[in-house]
Amino acid sequence: MKASIFTSVLLILLIFTSCNSEPSLQKYFVENTENKDFIALDVSPSILNVDKTKLSSEQTEALNSFDKMNILAFKANDKNQTQFEQERAKVKSLLKNPKYQELMKVGSGKDGASVSFVGTDENIEEFVVFANRKENGFAIVRVLGKNMNPNNIMTLMSVLKESKIDMEQLKPLQQLLKK
Repeated sequence: MKASIFTSVLLILLIFTSCNSEPSLQKYFVENTENKDFIALDVSPSILNVDKTKLSSEQTEALNSFDKMNILAFKANDKNQTQFEQERAKVKSLLKNPKYQELMKVGSGKDGASVSFVGTDENIEEFVVFANRKENGFAIVRVLGKNMNPNNIMTLMSVLKESKIDMEQLKPLQQLLKK
């Protein structure tokens, strides 16, 4: 009897938590992945193409804290400026959620970029880079990982300098940069 009550309560909790209709950046990515106006990419750590045997222990730790990057980009043109403004406003609204702590913001007016993170200073789960330019569109980059911290990110930057980035994984983004 107690087991069936426990199972029922657990099932009800699962139903209510999975039906969370609150907007989120993750849901925005999922909703727009198949949209023809967007370019969506999932990038694995293999893009760095580094010789792991030559990495220091700090570099290995930093690389291991990085799971993947999700990139979603909207290509603006003369015909879709209204949609561009609407989509950009949606993203800005999502990033106002208190769970996204803004690290920095650059640019002004219609062009710019921001870097935010989710988690704590010593256990960052996600970095979010949002860059937009009226002439080109915008891109959102989610860097996902486990136990990332600012030191890991700085160390990962040093690994990037030594890497031979696999440009094939980034090929779909090239059409965003073309005018």
